[in-house]
Amino acid sequence: MRKLRVVLVVLMVLTLAISPTSFACTGIILRTLDGTTLIGRTMEFGFDIKSDILVVPAGTKYTTLGLNSERSGFTFEAKYGFVGANALDKPIIVDGVNEKGLYFGAFYFLGPAKFSKLTTANQNKAISSEEVGNWLLSQFATVAEIKAALPSKVVVGTFVEEINGIAPLHFAVTDATGAAIVIEYTESGLTIHDNTVNAVANNPSYDWHLTNLRKYIGLSAVNRETITVGQQELRPFGQGTGMSGLPGDFSSPSRFVRATAFANNALPSADVDEGVFRAFHIMNNFDIPKGAIRESESKTLMDYTVWTSVTDTKNAVYYYKTFKTQAVECVDLRKALVDLKSPKTIKMESKFSITDRTSEVK
Repeated sequence: MRKLRVVLVVLMVLTLAISPTSFACTGIILRTLDGTTLIGRTMEFGFDIKSDILVVPAGTKYTTLGLNSERSGFTFEAKYGFVGANALDKPIIVDGVNEKGLYFGAFYFLGPAKFSKLTTANQNKAISSEEVGNWLLSQFATVAEIKAALPSKVVVGTFVEEINGIAPLHFAVTDATGAAIVIEYTESGLTIHDNTVNAVANNPSYDWHLTNLRKYIGLSAVNRETITVGQQELRPFGQGTGMSGLPGDFSSPSRFVRATAFANNALPSADVDEGVFRAFHIMNNFDIPKGAIRESESKTLMDYTVWTSVTDTKNAVYYYKTFKTQAVECVDLRKALVDLKSPKTIKMESKFSITDRTSEVK
């Protein structure tokens, strides 16, 4: 029986590692009337990825290929401080912003993601896929700078024990001006897509998602009107017929279409506070409850929303809520960096709490 339990555990881990449905993340971009660019995203996984908030000051030194026990890459020093969520208890940012307002988000890209093979020839310019966020956030202030710098580095895959393989990612980057790109490494090599529709999800590739949007050209936020077909008058079923035909499942293509529709039909926000409020409301549409997506009939392997973030690129403030906490919390990066000499970790997950207001009924 003990051997059987071990085999079952191994099979569960392998299923998590290879499952194409266990990593469903969605991102949007909103722009307020006062010129602020906000990014909202959800982080979904088939298990708790043990994220915390990391605050990293300028001057922090890194050596790439940190998870490779046999080789080291190049060393760099952070020019800019940054804050964001890590994963797997490792000092690796998967979603965050730097003090110049540059946002970075890593999204699963299982299948199309193909990285270079690490060799002695490229080792001195190699960076592993899970480390890209640390490098970009610490070194660059704008999308234009990143576009110029990416070809000079080689992105490789390093074995990550917790997922039993490399981290198959593509990357969304937005700067404080609102310029936004999606960075993908595939069989074709490096491709940098301009994020023209204010949305990002998982595989297929970004250009495939843009082509798929053509199926939904007729979508409208306006409620449907009564029409006449032959001699029959057809009335809509009350209110709520706006966006009729919008796909509602949690697959990546469907989420991309919904993200595009919601991001580009959102009411304009006057300022940051209103924008952050509305961004979280939009991201609620992508919240996956436990049990909605499962691997076969498994009762334990199921995708769910681990956390949701909204990033204010103008003021470098990182907002988030988690599966357990639900209340929105934030870190003001520029304030946090004052007198900070070394990286600081903040516990991200706390607990679900309810405010009892019964005493007010008097």
